[in-house]
Parts: sequence; structure tokens; C-alpha cells
Amino acid sequence: MALIDNLIIVFLIFIIVAIFSRGVVIIQPYEQGLQIRLGQYVRRLNPGFRWIIPFISEVIKLDLRTQVMDVPSQEVITKDNSPTNVDAIVYIRVIDPEKAFFEVSNYRIATIALAQTSLRGIIGDMELDEVLYNRDVINTKLRDILDRETDQWGVKVERVEIKEVDPVEAVKSAMTEQTAAERARRAAILRADGEKRSAILKAEGLRQSMILEAEGERQSKVLRAEGERLSRILQAQGEAQGLRILSVGAAPLDRKAITVLSLDALKTMANGQATKIIFPFEISELIRQGAKFLGAKDETAEEVAGRPVMDDSILGVIPKPETVDAILKEIQDAVPKVTEDELRDTSKRRLPVDSDRGKETRES
Repeated sequence: MALIDNLIIVFLIFIIVAIFSRGVVIIQPYEQGLQIRLGQYVRRLNPGFRWIIPFISEVIKLDLRTQVMDVPSQEVITKDNSPTNVDAIVYIRVIDPEKAFFEVSNYRIATIALAQTSLRGIIGDMELDEVLYNRDVINTKLRDILDRETDQWGVKVERVEIKEVDPVEAVKSAMTEQTAAERARRAAILRADGEKRSAILKAEGLRQSMILEAEGERQSKVLRAEGERLSRILQAQGEAQGLRILSVGAAPLDRKAITVLSLDALKTMANGQATKIIFPFEISELIRQGAKFLGAKDETAEEVAGRPVMDDSILGVIPKPETVDAILKEIQDAVPKVTEDELRDTSKRRLPVDSDRGKETRES
């Protein structure tokens, strides 16, 4: 009898412990609990150890951490009728557990469905190029729409990202052809621009070469003319100086000296290779005798001595070699020179093509 009583006591203790353990609830730090008793909301349970009345109470645990939800890919037709497959990622967080549980049956499924419909509407109002290049705009619009609609569910949409925009194969082929045509057009434009710039630089180089050639020819003519002028001046001064020396040297000669010089001249002429030599001494003598008959007189020594003596001022200033070299150097320094660096800079200079296009056409 005592054994049976002991067994009953142990059984009752076991039942009591089981019933008590059934009411134990552990709430994690990142969770929030909602206690419902007999179909009525009682209170919110904070993280930690909690005990509720078993069998008549229920605890709903909600995760308060940021949750990542993948919006399935769907085919969307853009504004320019281009079918495109688009998917996204939505980051949400429960901020009001009561609304997240009592206002919507499943806030996760509801948020994904709302993201799909909103994404379809946003991309339907945009062209394909805008969808490809303006993902930030799509992300911002979709986040604002979801956050406004899910606020009544106690859910906060923290971020939305378009994961992939994948046009259909036909659209991809058209985009590839368009890209190839655009690149070919740019290459043709760059090639034409290069040829135009090359022609301009060649024309500029030819013009500069002609200018330098003309300048060199002008300098050469100036120097040649100056040299000829100096040569003629020096030659004329030399001839005048020779005549002056001959005149000064012949003045004191008498008739005997002239006769001796005449005989030396005859000797020199006789040594030549000529077969016939005429010496008109008789005619000269006849003329001299006729002059005496007419009253002409020979000049006496006093008359010869009374002649005016010409000084060397008639010859002018004869330049020295140093003076001639100084004049030539001044002429060379006065002529502008063009260095190799200036030519190189001229060849590298770029002309304003667009503004001077008409002018270059007229020059060509």
C-alpha cells in the first residue's frame, strides 16, 4: 500500500513538473514575444526567461533583426517595349511586432509581392537605357513605395537593390549591333579628325617652310647685293688710286725718260706673237710739228712745276678689312634668324580648326 502511494506521489510530481515546464518560454535577445491567452492578446514579452499559463496561453516570437528577402526575377516590359528580366533584394526589419503579426497574415510574403508589383510599375514607366543606367533612381523609388506601404504592417524597409537587369536575347542582339555601329561611327569620326589635323599640320609646315625659304632668299640677295656694292666701291677706289699713282709718278718725267720708256714698250711689243705691228711715230711727229706751226708750245719745267697738285682726298676713304668685316656682321645681325626650336614649336602648334575653317579653305 505504501508503494502504491509513493508511485502516485511520484506520478503527480512528474505531471506537475511537465505542466510547469510546458509554460516555460525563453525569449532570445533579438526576439520579441507576443502572449495570447484564450484568443486574446495579453502583453509583449521581452527577451529572457518567461513563464505563462500552459495550455491556455500561446507565445508568438518575432525576429527583430534585419532580414534579407530575394524578390524573384520577373519579365517586365519597359516604356520602349523592350522585354527585360529584373530581380531585386529587399532589406526589412520589424519595428512593431503587434502590427507585423495582427495587421498582416505574413509580412514577408506581403512585402515580396508588393515589391514585385511596384518594381513592374516603376520599370514600365522607364526606357531600357534608363533602366540600365539609372539603377539608383529605381532603388530609391522602390524603397520609398515599400516603406510607405509596409509602415502600416510595422515593417521598416531599410534598403532595396536591383540585383540584375537581363534583357531578352533579341534585345541583347539589337544592343550589340547598336554598340558596334556606335563604335564604328566614333572610329570614323576620330579617323577623319586625325586626317584633317594631319592635313592642317602639313599645310602649316609647308607655309612655314616657304616663309623661311623666302626669308633665306631675301637675306641671300641682300648680302649678295651688299657684297657687289662693296666690291664695286673697292674696285673703283683701287682704279682711282692706281691712276692717281700713275699721274703722280709721271709728272716729273722728262722727254728722255719718256723716250726710254717708249723704247722699252717697243721691245715688249716686239716679243709678242703678232705677225704685223704698226708704229705710227711719223704721224705723231707730223701732228706735233703742225701744232708748233700753229703756235703751240711745249711746256717748260716751270709750267709743269706750277701745275696744281692733287691730294689723296679725291680717292675718298678707303675702308680697311676690319671695317668691311664689321659692316658684313652688322648686316647679318640685322637679318632675323629662325632657330630649330622655333621650327619644332611651329610644327607642334595646333590651329583652331573650327573657327578658321573658312580661312584655310580660301588659302588652299
